[in-house]
Amino acid sequence: MSENEATRCGVVAVIGAPNAGKSTLVNQLVGQKVAITSPKAQTTRARMLGIALHGPVQMILVDTPGIFAPKRKLDRAMVSAAWEGAEAADAVLLLVDPVKQRRHELEPLLEALANRPERKILVINKVDAAKKEALLTLAQELTGKVDFAEVFFISALTGDGVPEMKEALAAMMPEGPWHYPEDQVSDASERLLAAEVTREQLYRQLHEELPYDSAVRPES
Repeated sequence: MSENEATRCGVVAVIGAPNAGKSTLVNQLVGQKVAITSPKAQTTRARMLGIALHGPVQMILVDTPGIFAPKRKLDRAMVSAAWEGAEAADAVLLLVDPVKQRRHELEPLLEALANRPERKILVINKVDAAKKEALLTLAQELTGKVDFAEVFFISALTGDGVPEMKEALAAMMPEGPWHYPEDQVSDASERLLAAEVTREQLYRQLHEELPYDSAVRPES
């Protein structure tokens, strides 16, 4: 970052149905692992932040818990926390998995997004796994329901299309001082990150045996 460049800093809320690939995308944007990923729904509990840099721009990624139809009190609390994360955003990024669309979870998101004032970005994920015609049809349908400022086709897994999207997001951020030091990639402590990575491995290694939640306490 050169001395005379004006710094920019903003908040990007990353939303989508559970398992759309939000954590994988946040990790790609940050350039290292800060958000845990798991094939089980609702792995993301907290509003775990990732901090991505692009030249003079700092983007604070609010990785919201998957917003889903809440049945229990705990779920409802998580849903409202997810929307609070999206409230003060400079851009709201809706990530959609075109293969498993999870319509019952995507539709309420689209309805809620339609009336929100923030700049909205549609990101169609998993371009490496879906047919091109299907992707274009889906994008056309979704842009008919919500006024998206931009549409991107990416693969969060391979990183395909992510640099272009990151550049466009950076351009949307308002001028202002950075909120975090240059070397900080997350708001989580090393202890919390260690616990989350351990929990992620538990989810991966244990399948049917796993109780629905697990707590990890790092000793060292």
